[in-house]
Amino acid sequence: MAQPPCEHFDSNSLKTANEYVCEECVKTGDSWVHLRTCQTCGKTHCCDSSPNKHATKHFHASHHPVVISAEPGEKWAWCYQDEQFMRYGKVD
Repeated sequence: MAQPPCEHFDSNSLKTANEYVCEECVKTGDSWVHLRTCQTCGKTHCCDSSPNKHATKHFHASHHPVVISAEPGEKWAWCYQDEQFMRYGKVD
């Protein structure tokens, strides 16, 4: 049985990436592997497979708990605070 979404995640009001870029990597000219979008402020940052791990750094600095994958076709979220993975919506 699937675990219910954590209290920090609302799949009815998703914030999606405005552009398919890591906002912080663009500033420094670095590259990224995959992108995650913060569900509190809507900023998009690189994942932990990327050299700079900006999404996790954003969580530690802001305490914004949930990101969703910004990758096309991926419909999942991660709550840093609860350390919980969640799928949402219809998977393409």
